[in-house]
Amino acid sequence: MSSLVGPDEDNPLGKPDVPEHVQDAIRTLIAWAGDDPQREGLIDTPKRVARAWLEYCQGYNEDPAVHMSRVFEEVGGYDEVVLLKDIPFQSHCEHHMAPIIGKAAIAYLPRNHVVGISKLARVLHGYARRLQIQERLTAEVAQCIWDHLKPQGVAVVIEASHACMTARGVRTPGVGMITSRMMGTFLEDERSRKEVLSLMGY
Repeated sequence: MSSLVGPDEDNPLGKPDVPEHVQDAIRTLIAWAGDDPQREGLIDTPKRVARAWLEYCQGYNEDPAVHMSRVFEEVGGYDEVVLLKDIPFQSHCEHHMAPIIGKAAIAYLPRNHVVGISKLARVLHGYARRLQIQERLTAEVAQCIWDHLKPQGVAVVIEASHACMTARGVRTPGVGMITSRMMGTFLEDERSRKEVLSLMGY
């Protein structure tokens, strides 16, 4: 991916440089869709679109697992569910590159330590800022927490709307998709699973 360039006469804000072949690809798409890429309102669109996609896909430039590296062992004997719910996120589907907009609930049952709650959201966003399908996103978030925090259990539930279905194709606005991944105690023990899903509001 392109790196940041310093401010200059043509780019006073130092925005990411966009190679000409990338701009040409976007111009081709605009023309193929039926518009004129040379008209005034579209002249700078290729650069804007390219820079937007660098932002949408910035998850490719990070390893979400780094957010699990700092843990806290002084928890006062706490050994119950830790839950962060209603975490908003945005992704893009890998099939149509259309927006996926939704929320996630992430829970774990600690073993010997906990992690800062903001780190759960950072793991989600690290994977969401890539071309995705919701099923894989759900699994990746759960697996990352399971592998690196080593808790007794992990539960991830994601609820999202997919523009590839609401804005095109069958065009059914208002439809939501729910996916879940349970690991450890939440998978093996029905009582624990029901408890965490109830706390999540499901």
